[in-house]
Amino acid sequence: MHIIEKIGNADWQNITEQMHQHGYAIVPRLLTDEQCETLKTRYDQSDLYRKTVVMARHRFGLGEYKYFDYPLPDLIQTIRTHIYPRLAPIANTWFKALNLGIEFPLSHAALLENCRKKDQQKATALILKYGKGGFNALHQDLYGDVYFPIQTVFMLDEVDTDFTGGEFVLTQQIPRAQTKAIVLKPKKGDMLIFTTNFKPEKGTKGYYRVNMKHGVSEIKEGERHTLGIIFHDALN
Repeated sequence: MHIIEKIGNADWQNITEQMHQHGYAIVPRLLTDEQCETLKTRYDQSDLYRKTVVMARHRFGLGEYKYFDYPLPDLIQTIRTHIYPRLAPIANTWFKALNLGIEFPLSHAALLENCRKKDQQKATALILKYGKGGFNALHQDLYGDVYFPIQTVFMLDEVDTDFTGGEFVLTQQIPRAQTKAIVLKPKKGDMLIFTTNFKPEKGTKGYYRVNMKHGVSEIKEGERHTLGIIFHDALN
């Protein structure tokens, strides 16, 4: 089944409910084993990338990631183009609930046009690689004035087979309360959708903002690769 068909066949009603309730959702087996392996084997194909980041140099964690350059590989371009319209209504519901005065366009091309107007023209799709001892500190991926509040990660290795540890960690900071940690273990080929920086939560006096960060716990053994799809572009 083609990736566009798989995206269309996903249970978007349930995904939307999960996003509203939890700020994340997992879509199983969106990528095939072959697609995962192809992405990993191209990690050292330097002409695909615009920038490599060694995380320890910036105190981001321990590991490495590479930003793809335009034009993006067909698979990544297709994912970005066809998943965004499914997520834009969720983002618009959140921003309306929080009275933020921003409405996201329903096509990805229109979002990128908004980015260009703010000089955000650098591709943000990336592939991440961690070895034993690697980790990613808690963070948010914003990149400029124009940002889309939802992003995705695709697991390219099998947890507890290709690597151990390396759980995906989300934290929720509720105002005037302790931080809540969420630990997820998506499987190879799964797509994890999650909020880039916050989600609305309904309280007694209307909606309030729950800030969220994400990261990766320490890899105990093996190697862990993931594909990250961020829908807005970057200044640099």
